[in-house]
Amino acid sequence: MHQVHVTGAPSIGRALRWAATAATLALILAQPVAEAQAARAAPESFADLAEKLLPAVVNISTTQTVRSAGERSQGERGQGQQGQPNERRRGPEIPQFPPGSPFEEFFKDFFDRQQRDNPQQPRRATSLGSGFIIDPAGFIVTNNHVVAEADEVTVRMHDDIDFKAQVLGRDAKTDLALLKIDPGNRKLTAVTWGDSNRARVGDWVVAIGNPFGLGGTVTAGIVSARARDIQAGPYDDFLQTDASINQGNSGGPLFNIEGQVIGINTVIYSRT
Repeated sequence: MHQVHVTGAPSIGRALRWAATAATLALILAQPVAEAQAARAAPESFADLAEKLLPAVVNISTTQTVRSAGERSQGERGQGQQGQPNERRRGPEIPQFPPGSPFEEFFKDFFDRQQRDNPQQPRRATSLGSGFIIDPAGFIVTNNHVVAEADEVTVRMHDDIDFKAQVLGRDAKTDLALLKIDPGNRKLTAVTWGDSNRARVGDWVVAIGNPFGLGGTVTAGIVSARARDIQAGPYDDFLQTDASINQGNSGGPLFNIEGQVIGINTVIYSRT
């Protein structure tokens, strides 16, 4: 399988402006390493680095109500009897499968038939992604496309503790979003920022995310290329990495071997 991963990062508010300085837009995370370290051999193990970084990376799940055209028309006409809004019945949730999965077409056909048979019944769609903590107060960065149009956003920590999240801001052009959770008395681990401008082709990088909803997963690779233009927006300047990244890694961080964030997983190119 041939995969191409790209990374980068723009800004949303003060927190994301700092993120923008630290990372460039990302298809899939790429990591830069300091020039003094670029020539050094691959580390004997990434275990210590992974143990340090995993607590700062979170899994993000969202739910969204998908209504039929008929139901939208009814809702737009106003309220139901006795002045109450028309109730929305929840439909079954649609499983998320990687592109090309044989189950994807099967379930799509199934839910399409359900929708034709029950045109007034809205569906509950779910999606998965990744993010990372940028401040112990509960501020989290992810991709905009992970949380866009979501009715509910849930953040799961590395130890499987869940928090409801509020979307503080989103920017479609840079594909960044800023979330906030209330950690209570819990002490959160935040990432530190690196400089993606110092990333060199051949530098080692580490990607951490939530592929296929499996939870914290660590992969390593190198920066394969810089300044990739994939016609994705006005800030199209991506890092490319060969670190393994899959569905659900979107919004997760790309680290250099110093453990600093230099990119955000955004896009996957694959021939299979």
